[in-house]
Amino acid sequence: MTRLKGSDLLALGFMTFALFLGAGNIIFPPSVGMAAGEQVWVAALGFLVTGVGLPLFTIVAMARAGGGMGRLTAPIGKVAGTLFAVTVYLAVGPLFATPRTATVSFEMGIAPYSGASDLPLMIYSVLYFAVVIFLALKPGQLIDRVGKFITPVLLAALLVLGVAALLVPAGEIGHSADSYQTAPFSQGFLQGYLTMDALGALVFGIVIAKAIRDRGVTDARLVTRYSVVAALIAALGLSLVYLTFFYLGATSHGIAGEALNGVQILSTYVRHTFGPTGGILLAVVITLACMTTAVGLLTACGEFFSALLPVSYRSVVIVFGLFSLVVSNQGLDQLISVSVPVLVGLYPLAIVLVGLSLMNRLWLAAPRVFMPVMAVALVFGIVDAVTAAGFTALIPALFGQLPLAGEGLGWLLPVLLTLLLAAGVDRMLGKPHPLWA
Repeated sequence: MTRLKGSDLLALGFMTFALFLGAGNIIFPPSVGMAAGEQVWVAALGFLVTGVGLPLFTIVAMARAGGGMGRLTAPIGKVAGTLFAVTVYLAVGPLFATPRTATVSFEMGIAPYSGASDLPLMIYSVLYFAVVIFLALKPGQLIDRVGKFITPVLLAALLVLGVAALLVPAGEIGHSADSYQTAPFSQGFLQGYLTMDALGALVFGIVIAKAIRDRGVTDARLVTRYSVVAALIAALGLSLVYLTFFYLGATSHGIAGEALNGVQILSTYVRHTFGPTGGILLAVVITLACMTTAVGLLTACGEFFSALLPVSYRSVVIVFGLFSLVVSNQGLDQLISVSVPVLVGLYPLAIVLVGLSLMNRLWLAAPRVFMPVMAVALVFGIVDAVTAAGFTALIPALFGQLPLAGEGLGWLLPVLLTLLLAAGVDRMLGKPHPLWA
């Protein structure tokens, strides 16, 4: 029975960390830190729940299900499961997350030298996606190319930036914005959504499992164990990066108080601390972080859609890569504004799906529990998406009066009540099991 060597397991963890450390992980923590001010660590805790905890539990759930989303969504039926999976893959793939990796890396690493006009962005995105597509076309070599070579360089650059943020802060921790004074934890919790990592974990599960199997590991229990270890390594790395970036943002009021996003905060800090040469450090961090995430997303989409449709893996990678190139030229602010309603709508479904999957041994017949609870989560996901898009007039006032609705968590209590009711009915009806008979 083939087992991974210690060095391969560490490389797998590094690869998993690099897959997750992308655009959102770089741009949102400094923004949260600056807005949270003296409430930074409470907000950071909320952010870590959705930005680290949810992806970790999602990878565990995916590993237990065999690495594919099909098994995870089986209790809600093939049609509903496929629709959910396709929506998630498109959202974290060519529609939002993958193009965002190119746009963020350009704005932070290249635009300070080339200017932020359309032509430099187009040239950069063409070169960027050429490399991403090249790496994604060889999924069996991801551990070697990403885990053993690219990630160590990324970690070294992050270490320099992180140590500087802790030892050479730009100033004192600033004051909190109004929203963070009243509800810092829930604000951080909701901002963690925007990293897309919990949704990313739903698609990265297949990449991690395949990378393990490509090393000759065939035992399902070992695949699960190695996936969990890799997720733990990634979670530790992400937590350390986030905490330093929160502190960086919280202490940068004096130099970047007028910044509109995390890109500007981080860029201003690097120039302030390292001078002109700091731009090179930032360009290395951002480009490698974003590129590894883009490779993972493109690989995952290739694996999923080539299995779902009568098209080859190579064709999916090339088409989605080129589509992402086109979308990336729409600009960062526009991409974020369009993606937020979709992400806010998908997250309740993703959280509920993972939570129910982790508790699957409690259910006699999983569909009896999954279907009603996911249906309620879907209703509230649609409500949250419409609200985030600015069409609050379309939403009945009742939804805004629910507990935690003001913090964007109005779905939580109805979902929990539905879960208790569905679990009770499941026990009353009894029998099934052997895979829900």
